[in-house]
Amino acid sequence: MTPLILTAQEGGERLDAFVASQVEDLTRSAAQRLLEQGVVTSGGKPLKKNAKTTPGMVVEVLLPDPQPVEIVPQNIPLDVVYEDDDVIVVNKPVGLVVHPAPGHPDGTLVNALLYHCGDSLSGINGELRPGIVHRIDRDTSGLIIAAKNDRAHLALAAQLQDHTLARVYEAVAVGGFKEDSGTVNAPIGRHPVDRKKMAVDPKGRPAVTHWKVLGRYPSCTHLECRLETGRTHQIRVHMAYLGHPLLGDTVYGAKKPVPGLAGQCLHARRLRFIHPTTGQPVELECPLPEWFVNLLFSRKK
Repeated sequence: MTPLILTAQEGGERLDAFVASQVEDLTRSAAQRLLEQGVVTSGGKPLKKNAKTTPGMVVEVLLPDPQPVEIVPQNIPLDVVYEDDDVIVVNKPVGLVVHPAPGHPDGTLVNALLYHCGDSLSGINGELRPGIVHRIDRDTSGLIIAAKNDRAHLALAAQLQDHTLARVYEAVAVGGFKEDSGTVNAPIGRHPVDRKKMAVDPKGRPAVTHWKVLGRYPSCTHLECRLETGRTHQIRVHMAYLGHPLLGDTVYGAKKPVPGLAGQCLHARRLRFIHPTTGQPVELECPLPEWFVNLLFSRKK
């Protein structure tokens, strides 16, 4: 088992909720099971799930070692935008998790790709993430590319590094922007307190986001965001850093959900890459989903 040391910054939070919030991909029910097993301790003493944190409290969690997982192909409908012998590009809907993880053992894009592609997926990212070159968040919609063989995967991964694999998103951010365009150049790392979050950190990895205003509405702005790098939650973190979190983002913005939104208002609109076999550029685009269009329409009123 792997030990993990957590420090509570505030008091009064139930231990099961605190542990779940600090351990990536750990649900509250899974945290409760760890507490019941006696592997969550403080000062060497097991803690109860309904115990409360105190400021500065040090909690040790013994996480079980990962167990082998068999990924089962599942007949989940896919909106395939492009496909050939090397790559497949899918328009992912909101709510679909990209790859299996604790709390999401199946029902993922990977399960759907295994059903659709059979054994024709790259194995470079391991058995839990076959074919996956990059990822987008569960509540982000839009284009995502997967590789069908290792050669294609290596070529696309190299393009991620040299920025020839380009991704353009559309988003709705809270508030108004004084400028029509700009660039956020701010490194991103793991949040120092909340392990499920990322944050702008001088010691983090370089992160650059270019943004442009597409439309101005009362209390919000329609943006185009072009990624120069691909850090976890990059657009969400950078927009929050500017003081304009994405509408509906309850992690980096307001805690109250926006009616009609399942999460942050973010859509991967366009994708450009160099085909790993032909060497020719491939440019793809998918329309804004209905929920995004309806939200913009409602904001005009």
